[in-house]
Amino acid sequence: MIILVLNCGSSSLKYQVLDMQSEQEYNLLAKGLVERIGMEMGDITHTVTGREKYKLHKPVANHTEGIKSVLELLVSGEHGVLKSLSDINAVGHRVAHGGEYFSESKKIDASVIDKIEKCCELAPLHNPANLLGIKAVAELMPQTPQVAVFDTSFHQTIPDYAYMYAIPYEYYSKYKIRRYGFHGTSHQFVARKAAKLAGLDFEKSRIITCHLGNGSSVTAICNGKSVDTSMGFTPVEGVVMGTRCGNVDAGVVTYIQDKEQLDSKGINAVLNKMSGFLGVSGVSSDARDVEAASQTNRRAALTLEMFKYSVLKYVGAYAAVMNGVDLIVFTGGIGENDPAVREYISAKCAYLGVDFDASVNDGLRGKDMILTKPSSKVAVAAVTTNEELVIAQDTMRLAK
Repeated sequence: MIILVLNCGSSSLKYQVLDMQSEQEYNLLAKGLVERIGMEMGDITHTVTGREKYKLHKPVANHTEGIKSVLELLVSGEHGVLKSLSDINAVGHRVAHGGEYFSESKKIDASVIDKIEKCCELAPLHNPANLLGIKAVAELMPQTPQVAVFDTSFHQTIPDYAYMYAIPYEYYSKYKIRRYGFHGTSHQFVARKAAKLAGLDFEKSRIITCHLGNGSSVTAICNGKSVDTSMGFTPVEGVVMGTRCGNVDAGVVTYIQDKEQLDSKGINAVLNKMSGFLGVSGVSSDARDVEAASQTNRRAALTLEMFKYSVLKYVGAYAAVMNGVDLIVFTGGIGENDPAVREYISAKCAYLGVDFDASVNDGLRGKDMILTKPSSKVAVAAVTTNEELVIAQDTMRLAK
């Protein structure tokens, strides 16, 4: 079954084409990225497995034109992997926010589209773009089934005492203000994968997953279900991130707003786009750049210390929430590729029973590996994530 996976942003779209023999057996046929949608000139990067990248510069007026360009590449004689568009059996979409409507992935129909539209207020940068992708496919490939896979759905098992904020209850009743959590597809995928790697039963274990990258979140997974997560009503809550501040006293927000005479859009930009690694270091939002500067730049070094400390606090908190932990998992761009971050957090968890193996961790990048000694009471693992595969798996199951 050939699945096209789409992840549409406000001015970009990522795609993968996977030939799914089963949920675990598949071949990646092609992948790519369309950038600068709606600007004077767009950029398309298309890679067929086993071949060199193909780059194309052309105007891409909107998401429909972007997806049309992708489809043309997929069936082209020189760069294609399909004989015709009818070879695509289904299309899976990453959708940022499903609110309280969706606790699992759904085959897309008019009712699903209506609910995704209602969640646009909760994810104004992401859901409208996701809808553009869905509507573009419906226009270009009207007979092809589509499936929505939600970033928030895995976290719908979080209990109310963990997802509610201590603000007037009427704001939950009227506006559904609560913790939703994000990165759900990644957290679920790596937890299952790491549990298998560690020889644990996913349904009978306590796992803390650390998805660390430009956007980062930590999740407590007890007996296969998310019971708490660090991101909240929006992805700005939680640990220190690339440009997001993470946890901050709400009083700081109003204080800065008054002092700098900012409106809601202005303060939102400060918290989401000017803070985190970028705001503290003054160097970059990219952890690699900050790490390179940290040897001589005190603010860069401070940024890394703040980041690692913020993750560590969540790991400790979630061990308490679950009355212990069996497995700690690192994934995402930083989690998979930064041995120093993994070692700092793991070494600080010795009190939980972590017997860390620094010799295995040292230099490990982008591989699945247990990072603790056989005698360790708590396992630690580095695991590569693959959100596109999760989307393809759910799409195959529902489209069938």
